[in-house]
Amino acid sequence: MPDGSTAPSRRSVVVSEFTNSVLDPNAPMLGPIENGGTIIANTAPGCWGPMITPRLRGGHEVTTPVFVQGAKVGDAVAIRIRDITVTSIATASGHDSSPEGFCLGDPYVAARCPVCDTVWPETHVEGIGQDAVKCDSCGNAVKPFEIVHGYTVTFDETRSVGLTLPKDAAETIGKNANHYAALPDGSRQHSILTFAPSDMPGTLVRMRPFMGQLGTCPSMAMPDSHNAGDFGAFLVGAPHDYAITAEQLAEHKTDGHMDIDAVRAGAIIVCPVKVPGAGVYMGDMHAGQGDGEIAGHTMDVSGSVTLQVEVLKNYPIDGPVLFPLEEDLPPLAKPFTDAEKAKGQKLAAKWGVSEIDALAPISVIGTAANLNAAIDNGLARAATLLGMTVAEVRNRATVNGAIEIGRAPGVIQVTFLAPLAKLDAVGLGDYAREQYGL
Repeated sequence: MPDGSTAPSRRSVVVSEFTNSVLDPNAPMLGPIENGGTIIANTAPGCWGPMITPRLRGGHEVTTPVFVQGAKVGDAVAIRIRDITVTSIATASGHDSSPEGFCLGDPYVAARCPVCDTVWPETHVEGIGQDAVKCDSCGNAVKPFEIVHGYTVTFDETRSVGLTLPKDAAETIGKNANHYAALPDGSRQHSILTFAPSDMPGTLVRMRPFMGQLGTCPSMAMPDSHNAGDFGAFLVGAPHDYAITAEQLAEHKTDGHMDIDAVRAGAIIVCPVKVPGAGVYMGDMHAGQGDGEIAGHTMDVSGSVTLQVEVLKNYPIDGPVLFPLEEDLPPLAKPFTDAEKAKGQKLAAKWGVSEIDALAPISVIGTAANLNAAIDNGLARAATLLGMTVAEVRNRATVNGAIEIGRAPGVIQVTFLAPLAKLDAVGLGDYAREQYGL
């Protein structure tokens, strides 16, 4: 407060403010929100819109972080995703390339105008197409990214399916891009609909919305899309103002940028707290995505999100843990049915096994510069969390789980059935019971 006093915590916080694509723990947060309170946000598209908006410094446009009362460094915040609703009427996306000369080392973080040499130039839109974003200072087209093969897609009224459009329809939408994107009033990005790509018309797609960004604030200023081990690796030794060391990346990131399609309505995600108040933020809603996001980008949309947050004290790991919907679990990681348990009891009686472990699903997130290193990171995190050896986690993920790819080049899930007693020991057992009816 201006007089130095502490603002009273609130039961709910409505978020309509956005960062300039940098998550900065020294910047003011919204709230505080009470432990158990509700955050409601209208989020802006991630990826392509911010990627063609040079003034933004992180490749996404996420919400201003919210301070959670009682969350201290070394704790965690459990986030129950109550609702995710797409509000965009249409979006555009595609596989990208980065033209020479339009950035200082990293086109996501440090876009520049090659004519007037301004880094993070202010720009405006003139017309449609891939040269529509112009530098305010010199009028040059500034395009840190181009679409190599792309599409414009519009959604049905129920937000169940989408259809990619031919050139004329894409250009009609591009001329009124902000309306069809449903950009929030506080958003400062140029809509990617302005590019009007149409290389893949007439393709029907399913919608299955989830949050590409959801988590807690890193403990040093970091471009939002780089708050993960893979994209964060681009900051190591970079030539721009947000350069960090590998050690700083490992210490400060919170892996809020996951692009894991199971981070959707009904899931519970437990996130580490690395700054006082946690700083819960979100963005980069996707209308749908196949595992791996192999094109580099998917259908980024505006949308409304409702979260409920709860502080978990003394949380012993530095990355997110996810409790997906049961239908999103790999087949071998689903809870055993009563019929399966009965068969197991018969085997136990036959072979003299006195007790069968109660098991519950858990999904531990791993990130690194590549997928192999991300798997190692996820295995090590799971072992540390549950007091197991890495070898045991490997076995359990093989016979009762799977390694799933969130995003190439380096975000994975180590998903498996773990002993419920191990989850109880670290304060996670009740989340598994709640999620899976155990």
